[in-house]
Amino acid sequence: MPDIRIHRKHALGLSKAREVAWKWAEQVEQKFDMECTVVEGETSDTVEFTRSGVNGRLIVAADHFDLDAKLGFLLGAFSKTIEGEIEKNLDSLLAAGSKGAAKKAAPKAAKKK
Repeated sequence: MPDIRIHRKHALGLSKAREVAWKWAEQVEQKFDMECTVVEGETSDTVEFTRSGVNGRLIVAADHFDLDAKLGFLLGAFSKTIEGEIEKNLDSLLAAGSKGAAKKAAPKAAKKK
């Protein structure tokens, strides 16, 4: 079975990374009819996903995401396309998460009198 492995570093922290991972899980459940289960841990979470012909997991840590997926024979022919879609989707969510984290971290401007 073809494998997909994706590693993404980020600076979101675990709390914000969890939000991004949950959004990702919701999207793949709706778009690809995946069944996702989130297992929360102290230092990382695991999002397990499965459907006919696909199973894998997304490890969510304070500073990175690691996605591993195994594709069945029929979907294996489309592994590069599937990998590209996952990367695009995950990168988009990470970028949106980074913008939200930057807005919260930015100090408010002092009002002039």
